[in-house]
Amino acid sequence: MQSDLSPQAGRGEETVAASLSFAAMNALRIFLLALLLCWAQAAFADVAVPPLVGRVVDQTGTLNSSFIDSLNQRIRSFEQRKGSQIAVLIVPTTQPETIEQYSIRVAGTWKIGRKKIDDGALLVIAKNDHKLRIEVGYGLEGALTDVTARRIIDEVIAPRFKEGDFAGGISAGLTRMIGVIDGEPLPAPRPEASHAPEPDWNQLSSLLPFFIFGALFVGGFLRTLLGSLLGSAIAGGVVGVIATLVVGSLLAGLALGGLAFLIVLIAGAFQTAGPVGRGRYSDSSSGWSGGGDGWSSGSSSGSSSSGDSGGGGGSFGGGGASGSW
Repeated sequence: MQSDLSPQAGRGEETVAASLSFAAMNALRIFLLALLLCWAQAAFADVAVPPLVGRVVDQTGTLNSSFIDSLNQRIRSFEQRKGSQIAVLIVPTTQPETIEQYSIRVAGTWKIGRKKIDDGALLVIAKNDHKLRIEVGYGLEGALTDVTARRIIDEVIAPRFKEGDFAGGISAGLTRMIGVIDGEPLPAPRPEASHAPEPDWNQLSSLLPFFIFGALFVGGFLRTLLGSLLGSAIAGGVVGVIATLVVGSLLAGLALGGLAFLIVLIAGAFQTAGPVGRGRYSDSSSGWSGGGDGWSSGSSSGSSSSGDSGGGGGSFGGGGASGSW
């Protein structure tokens, strides 16, 4: 009797061992999946808004403590004299949010400006993203308009940032912001400041396949209707205009429009059959200017100043301007 039960006992033990092994593998898979989800959540989480421990908060270590103290003193003196509040925040990045999304979130958390007067202004700099924004409270939108904020970025802050002079750019930008809030007009723009900036080549390269396929699709129809040369020219002009509006650069629109013209023209030459073109020949291109550009920089450990803490309860509605350098 004892010898008959031994094989069954052995098989039972093997079954238990197999079940335990299967359970252990499942537990390991669940653990790895949970770890992966935690990592993904951390990777794509919004950047936290740091506490407002001073009117200048630097999370990148770009500014030294003595310079931060001097900026705080300037802002504090202005606030005591005028009542309006200004704050500066430097972060390595705002990703996955845009500079506009992050800055309005910071403004809503810090509440710079007096309550019900809403006379606050916030300068946010995303150093690694090469982006900056001036966020303006409701009460200052009549003085520090969107156009004025953009001019301060383009003419005062960004040129110094391009040279690596972050302290000088922030100091000069604060001087202009304080002057405008005090009622001082900005000087007339220099002629060289009105030219179109360089295109954002990273954005252009990401959209290039869509423009090419769109040009081939539209160009095939236009070639059939208007002939090879005229159809290709109009297709290139359409692509150029759309690229100019999307990228914000006339140079990029002209380049992409010319490329689309050549691609459509060459594609038509390779076709083995099709109606003979008819009509007059012409060329077409148009555009307008706007834009943005980029630079390179780095990041370091965070630091902030002590002194003034807490805003006055001011509100923001998205007024201001953004830029890059």
